[in-house]
Amino acid sequence: MSDLAAAQSILRTTFGFASFRPGQGDIVGAVLDGRDVLAIMPTGSGKSLCYQLPALLRGGLTVVVSPLIALMRNQVAQLCGYGIAAAALNSANDARENRSALERIARGELRLVYVAPERLAKAETLELFKRAKIAMLAVDEAHCISQWGHDFRPEYAELGKVRAALGEVQTVAFTATADAATRADILAKLFSRPPEVFVHGFDRPNLRLAMQPKIGSRKQISDFVAAHRGQSGIVYCASRRKTEKIAEYLSEEGIKALPYHAGMESTARSQHQDTFLQEDGVVVVATIAFGMGIDKPDVRFVLHADMPSNIESYYQEIGRAGRDGLPADTLTLYSTGDIRLRRLQIDESEASDEQKRVDRQRLNALVSLCESPRCRRQTLLTYFGETTEPCSNCDFCCDGAQLVDGTVAAQKALSAMVRTGERFGTEHLTNVLLGERSEAVEKFGHHRLPTFGVGQEYDRKAWRSIFRQLHGAGIIALDITGYGTWRLTETGRRVLKGLDKFTLRHDVLTPGRKAARTAAKAAALDDASLADPVLFEALRRRRLELAKSLRVAAYVVFPDKTLLDMARRKPKDLVEMAAVHGVGETKLRQYGPDFLEVIRDHGAAAA
Repeated sequence: MSDLAAAQSILRTTFGFASFRPGQGDIVGAVLDGRDVLAIMPTGSGKSLCYQLPALLRGGLTVVVSPLIALMRNQVAQLCGYGIAAAALNSANDARENRSALERIARGELRLVYVAPERLAKAETLELFKRAKIAMLAVDEAHCISQWGHDFRPEYAELGKVRAALGEVQTVAFTATADAATRADILAKLFSRPPEVFVHGFDRPNLRLAMQPKIGSRKQISDFVAAHRGQSGIVYCASRRKTEKIAEYLSEEGIKALPYHAGMESTARSQHQDTFLQEDGVVVVATIAFGMGIDKPDVRFVLHADMPSNIESYYQEIGRAGRDGLPADTLTLYSTGDIRLRRLQIDESEASDEQKRVDRQRLNALVSLCESPRCRRQTLLTYFGETTEPCSNCDFCCDGAQLVDGTVAAQKALSAMVRTGERFGTEHLTNVLLGERSEAVEKFGHHRLPTFGVGQEYDRKAWRSIFRQLHGAGIIALDITGYGTWRLTETGRRVLKGLDKFTLRHDVLTPGRKAARTAAKAAALDDASLADPVLFEALRRRRLELAKSLRVAAYVVFPDKTLLDMARRKPKDLVEMAAVHGVGETKLRQYGPDFLEVIRDHGAAAA
């Protein structure tokens, strides 16, 4: 049997999956061949399995670098639930747990051990793993390595040295969030030899994308959450105080909503997290302190009550919805005040000037997405270097927008860019278009250009929006590692020559004049219509009982996707139960009889 065939066998018997998800097989094959790998895969596409499967097949110890204790805890609980020898070394463990993990490493009993980068870099930890002769180093959330990444962590940047200290061990790195600049940084800092790079796209077609200007945002929030009553969701807020206010408001509306932020007492924060993981229909209202360590697959919506800090943060945060591949809903509320606050945060940060420039460009890309004159998904994927057809699953595709012909305005902007050598950013070009003789305009002689003062039909705020919309439409491009300078794309040259038209969103040129659209409809579980909804709820209740008794997250027992398949198939015995999606041999033994009992009781009650 080939290595990949053996991997497919373990995929079925251990994890209960009939086949690889798109892209997984190629990556697993490369890892089994002993190659270093950098894989960029969408959230929910099964990145963890790409190193967990080879760890089981090849023997030896795989060390997994993970950024958060909560993430380690959930991953280890899932692996142990599959009957896999895994453990974590971290400060949240008591001394007995860490001592047990160290002894099992020394005896060669573990297949995977999770560790934070800070602990891994310690001399005593490195010596331990040298003696253990580790087979592979797996780096999760690899974007943390890069200074361009939105979650840069200095200790992650040292992993290249750690790898060298471990004897250039085979290294595999995974992330869902890395643009071209971030990928280049990861390659340079982590790998001493070129790895095989897999970029399996950034699209999450099951996520509905929507954005609205804030108009009475509290009502917008409650309408959206109420449309998802009974479903698990996350509401992100920019401040700790706002998380508590919104959670209180939603609770008064009859929704089980819990606040979560770094300023809370740690016990209460952990209790709220555990409630969210174990129970169905809980909404967490949180700052960005909540999220990276959460691998709950059945989050049905993510709402941003305030605009995220940048486009990569937005992508990662909405990616916490619908990890099971079933439909999920997202909505982002934004205002000019949000944009001003985010820019102020960048300007007042202690980051280097170079990093601030990058952060400003990432923020501009997000604002372009908010004001995009075309399909949201097209605009988002353009940022990550991908193209797609209109998605029919965003507010623009489904609801439309107030559009006007913006071809002449676009040509004026593009002409100003070309005549100034494609070397300037929005503010300088706006000065040229408005006919304002700034110091830089006079220094470069741009007040003598034919385009000087041709754009006075719009004010400065409108021209900024036009540049953002041109960016969102792929007509102009920005190098985020540069100085905020715009350049024309091939599409832009066609617009400039009059070969193509350009449409502007008038509703964002004049914000506040048009009422926001009503909240998106609740994301429906398409698979649920094929299942027995009463049985599905009974299975969820039994899952909750088991999760609470074992003190684990509900999805560690079974995710919704497994329960939906169970409710559809209605297995009569363990043999039929083994064919259900996500039911491997260990879980079949551990949980099969419990869920068969629920199915039998349901059948008897219906008879």
